[in-house]
Amino acid sequence: MPVRSALAAHVLARPAAADAFAMSAGRLGSIVAGLLGLAGVAVAGLALARATGRIGTGPGRGGARAALVAGPVGAAIGVLVVATAEGGLGTGNGLGGGIVAAMLGLAGTLLGALALARFRRTG
Repeated sequence: MPVRSALAAHVLARPAAADAFAMSAGRLGSIVAGLLGLAGVAVAGLALARATGRIGTGPGRGGARAALVAGPVGAAIGVLVVATAEGGLGTGNGLGGGIVAAMLGLAGTLLGALALARFRRTG
């Protein structure tokens, strides 16, 4: 009997999964972080294309700098969501979104740095 009560206590101690349509703080944080990371990747990609002369003729340094701001902020918020999420993947606490946001923010930061380096090199 003690084994059954220990198993029951373990099952009852698990964090409850969030409702499918509930907007928790973790979900909202991972959405914001993901959008910032995605914006950083998109702007950095456009700035990188301008640096190589593929599109546009205007200065793209502003886009590279914007990516260097949006990328780390999105990654930091994503890491914060991951660090504070209770439960695992699929519980509705934003853990999966936080991981994706951190990766997108890192990618936006790296692409922005690459675009800025190419602008400095090409003049």
